[in-house]
Amino acid sequence: MMGDRIVKGELLHPGSASGEILVLDTAVSFWGGFDPTNGMIIEAGHPQSGEKVTGKVLVMYRGKGSAGTPAGVAESIRNGSGPIALVLCEPEVNIAIGAAVASELYDIHMPVVSLNHDDYVTLASAHSVVISTDGTLTVRK
Repeated sequence: MMGDRIVKGELLHPGSASGEILVLDTAVSFWGGFDPTNGMIIEAGHPQSGEKVTGKVLVMYRGKGSAGTPAGVAESIRNGSGPIALVLCEPEVNIAIGAAVASELYDIHMPVVSLNHDDYVTLASAHSVVISTDGTLTVRK
């Protein structure tokens, strides 16, 4: 498609997805700042509190949280209330672990990809993206 840009990310957890992106202004905690039963950001003071991540390619610069993060991520994947993919600039092991747990327990494979800063900025200004199983992203403006 005219205007598409191809970027290659570091695959933190395999999977493929295609959809509209939701760029978060700041990181959200998947343990306490996000409701895995309905996909809503509930973190007090978060700029996008009240926004649903369900069915979106979630784009945030970095992860936020602790060892509880994998449980929140995996539960939202199991429920179908979470994002269909997650793209970061800074790799986050706890998010990747949550995706791996959902993959192993529920056979649902949500890709988690890390991009370099320039490619992250390109994605953050896009409308949608296609993520391939090898970590290649087709960014659609």
